[in-house]
Amino acid sequence: MKRRTFISLMSVMAAAGVLSLAGCSSNTSVSTASSIAASASAAAANKLETIQSNGKLVIALEGAWQPWSFHDESDTLVGYDVEVSRAIAEKLGVEPEYVESDWDSLFAGLDAGRYDLVCNGVEVTEERAKTYDFTTPYGYIHTALAVRKDNEDIKSFEDLAGKTTANSLASTYMELAESYGATVQGIDTLEETIQLLTAGRIDATLNANVSFYDYLNVHPDADFKLVAQTEDASHVAIPIVKSEDSSFLDALNSAIDELRADGTLKELSEKYFGQDISSET
Repeated sequence: MKRRTFISLMSVMAAAGVLSLAGCSSNTSVSTASSIAASASAAAANKLETIQSNGKLVIALEGAWQPWSFHDESDTLVGYDVEVSRAIAEKLGVEPEYVESDWDSLFAGLDAGRYDLVCNGVEVTEERAKTYDFTTPYGYIHTALAVRKDNEDIKSFEDLAGKTTANSLASTYMELAESYGATVQGIDTLEETIQLLTAGRIDATLNANVSFYDYLNVHPDADFKLVAQTEDASHVAIPIVKSEDSSFLDALNSAIDELRADGTLKELSEKYFGQDISSET
């Protein structure tokens, strides 16, 4: 569901714990920690070479956030992120391998090296850029605020003070709602959130405007309306593990640039969103 934050509290706590342990442990522990860090750095440096040698690109996504990634009536994994990442893999000369996981697990898996990248409608933020390298954007979106049709109390983000919303834990939607004074309930999918909203169990919810548009296109009688959206567009890009070797990032950027230039991103945008989200203008 989510335009989401991927620096989870657990990741921060874990990182802090490692630093604390290394600082007060024996020389042997310090040496071990240094060896692990060196191994991780070497693995990151050889990322592109390893991927092309293995012939596959391991891609993490949720698989339950329409139209970004979801299962159709035949249970086939489809969506904008699925097709964009498949096209990127083709440009790299490898096969895509998809791993579906909850939002909270996507970035923990990326940090642990279980995935090569996360392609899940991730918005670029300054905080996230401290932890991950980002590709050039392949999408531009706005965050919208939704309430029940009969709700006349909430007409702007400022009206969220003292209200309840539902969004993915550690998501940018959750952070935005909390910044306006809302209490946020953790929910995994957009479908679940809409159900809570229309049942009157929450006051509002936030999500990508294009995700709401897609939902209303499929469910035109859904009992909610959009009352506001962010003015500036968020940049949607692919996060990867930081590395001094930019070859993997450069290859991903080249693939995205080619897909934009040949019209593939525009075509896929219009297919899944009914409009071109691949361009900022």
